[in-house]
Amino acid sequence: MLPLKRVLILVENLPSPFDRRVWQEACALRDAGYVVSIICPTGRGYERKFEAIDGIHIYRYNLPIEASGAAGYALEYTIALVSTFLLSWRVFLTRGFDVIHACNPPDLFFLIGGFFKLLGKKFVFDHHDLNPELYEAKFGRRDFFYRLMLALEYWTFRTADVSIATNESYRRIAIDRGGMASDRVFVVRSGPCLDRLQIVPADERLKRGRRYLVGYVGVMGKQEGIDYLLRAVSHIVHELGRSDIQFGLVGGGTSLEQMKTRAVELGIADFVTFTGRLPDREMLAMLNTADVCVNPDIANDMNDKSTMNKIMEYMALGKPIVQFDLAEGRVSAQQASLYAKKNDAMDFADKIVELLDDPARRAQMGKFGRRRVTDELEWSYEVPKLLAAYAALSRSAAESSPARPLGGDEAVSGNAHPAATGPRNLAATGLEATSGDTTI
Repeated sequence: MLPLKRVLILVENLPSPFDRRVWQEACALRDAGYVVSIICPTGRGYERKFEAIDGIHIYRYNLPIEASGAAGYALEYTIALVSTFLLSWRVFLTRGFDVIHACNPPDLFFLIGGFFKLLGKKFVFDHHDLNPELYEAKFGRRDFFYRLMLALEYWTFRTADVSIATNESYRRIAIDRGGMASDRVFVVRSGPCLDRLQIVPADERLKRGRRYLVGYVGVMGKQEGIDYLLRAVSHIVHELGRSDIQFGLVGGGTSLEQMKTRAVELGIADFVTFTGRLPDREMLAMLNTADVCVNPDIANDMNDKSTMNKIMEYMALGKPIVQFDLAEGRVSAQQASLYAKKNDAMDFADKIVELLDDPARRAQMGKFGRRRVTDELEWSYEVPKLLAAYAALSRSAAESSPARPLGGDEAVSGNAHPAATGPRNLAATGLEATSGDTTI
């Protein structure tokens, strides 16, 4: 059995290197001596069907629709699955791979992973989203398609040789719902990269002449709770009589235009800046200028168990946070956040105003969050955990082929490549990306 040194990463919901978690993983594996290829869709700014960036080969396909309904998702995922399978053959016949590293959504890549396992390849499942809970959050029901999501998730876990979870909640699901052995499930959090999240001076122009700025960065979708945030803004402006606060919302998504219309209906359009997707430089300007940052993700089973990138990005920039009281949100932010009652827009509004009117508390919370990131949560702390998952994968491959055990310089282990345990500029491409969610 030859060392597992060639990795093919599959991702459907975002292009690379725009998807920061995927790109950080790819760079960490490359730095550890792996040959890394990625298959992903095209996207704005990432239209080229093939390019090599810092030694990582990226193969892209066109995904003509951004689904919002069940039928649309079925079409989108069918196109993605077929395109990914065809490109997998291209990589297989040219650059080659020993491991398929599949990131969800959707939970369909086990079909590709299972096929190539017949040819002796290994399959790693990188669990980004709880698809059954995501379906329930989007459509509000547990019907045939919900049960189908559970079945697809189960078969993904059963096919995987190793599973990577973004937090302990996801790890428990892999073990309890997916039936995986505990020693084959590894937690690799989506830690922020401080090389990218630079603290820079505030841009007072973004406050539109007002005293305070409240910042949000992420997806504009139903489960992200933007409607709750807009209702909180309405309460602040109309009931509390505050006209000194501007709200800057960065990000795109299927609900962006709907949320702009909603702001007009609530009579708060002048107080809310919708920027759409922005390059890193402009996104960081908004967050660095913000006095408070918010996460209005709706309290439901999915968001309660998911780790949101934006929370740790706010903390990395030293910003105090207001969010609804969600389990993994508390695990991440701890004392860097105030926690509003679940799905209570008025309490959310009150917590925002409470923080804005207490600068000493804001500073204390911001320092706590920044220190937590630099001491515990930054991406460099997660790299050894990723490599440990691959070391376990290599051990399982060696055990299944006793005639040719791994050993010496050929072994792939968490400490075989010393450079991999230290931080490297994982954003060295200089490419700009929007900040959003990879449950990351």
